[in-house]
Amino acid sequence: MDELDALERLVRTYSPSGRERGAVREFVRIARSLGYVSRVDAAGNGIARRGAGRPRIVFLGHIDTVDGEIPIRRTAGHLAGRGAVDAKAALVAALLAGRDASGPGAYCVVAAVGEETDSRGARHVMAGTRPDALIAGEPSGWDGLTIGYKGMVRIEAAFRGSRTHYSSPYLTSMDRALQWVGLVRSFVAERRGSTPFHSLTMKVVGLSSSADRGIEIARISVDLRVPPGCSTAALVAALPGGTRADSVRVRVRIEPVEVERSNPVVVALVAGIRAQGGRPTLWRKGGTSDLNLAVRAWGVPAAAYGPGDARLDHTDRERISRGELGRSIAVLRIAIERIRRGALTPRRSVAGA
Repeated sequence: MDELDALERLVRTYSPSGRERGAVREFVRIARSLGYVSRVDAAGNGIARRGAGRPRIVFLGHIDTVDGEIPIRRTAGHLAGRGAVDAKAALVAALLAGRDASGPGAYCVVAAVGEETDSRGARHVMAGTRPDALIAGEPSGWDGLTIGYKGMVRIEAAFRGSRTHYSSPYLTSMDRALQWVGLVRSFVAERRGSTPFHSLTMKVVGLSSSADRGIEIARISVDLRVPPGCSTAALVAALPGGTRADSVRVRVRIEPVEVERSNPVVVALVAGIRAQGGRPTLWRKGGTSDLNLAVRAWGVPAAAYGPGDARLDHTDRERISRGELGRSIAVLRIAIERIRRGALTPRRSVAGA
């Protein structure tokens, strides 16, 4: 099967989070045509398996995308469209890399749902059998792999107070909300690390106000990106109170992750890249992925890998070439073979864990 043909089939089935069913069915059809035993699980994930026994290798990709359908174009060995980079190309590469794999053990490709929102698909998979090795399907470029992701804390604070005239000397609810944000910004600035990846950062992602029977309510949401070495619970506990909110809700909390450079999955992917003439780049990213959750849940050797330029994630410029996709298939084929035939020593793969 031609790699761009397979990818185009997935990309043409628009699948924003919560609307993945059609794309999952297409993934299952493609997997079956390549000789996998494939099905849809109880969470709506697409599951494709080959082989049996140990080691068990899981390629945990995701089939959902962000909202925003964009025109699909295929020209001169390139494919553009929503999901071409993030992250349907990784799923296609994983299926094609594993179709002819030989050696002992089982290989499973997961097309997870909901990664862009609540990771419900990955959470369902993590409740099942623990694998021996994990590759998360995220764009890193064919000659790169990702060994670290920041964690995330999303907080919503609400401030209530009586409405007053704007000429009044008293603070409005919105004034109090903005004062609180200023305190949080100062708190974050004091925790700047040696690199952007090792620094705590913050963005305001929501701000609104409403009035009801003389009561003004201001709501503000902040997104904190958490470096390795800092637990989200400790961060939330240390946040400044200042002009205290009437309610503070932690909407999302995901722990940071950084895997060991020497773990067998990283070593195998590096070997695959070098075999294709590449110079491996090990990325540490400010975003989050299902790797954050899966490494913590399973504690197995792991890394994230997939074709495509991650700078195009979530943009209207998602585009990938046949050459990029083909090289990533070759890299994964070598890496899978090395993992299957190598010795996977039981170990924690989270640095410092």
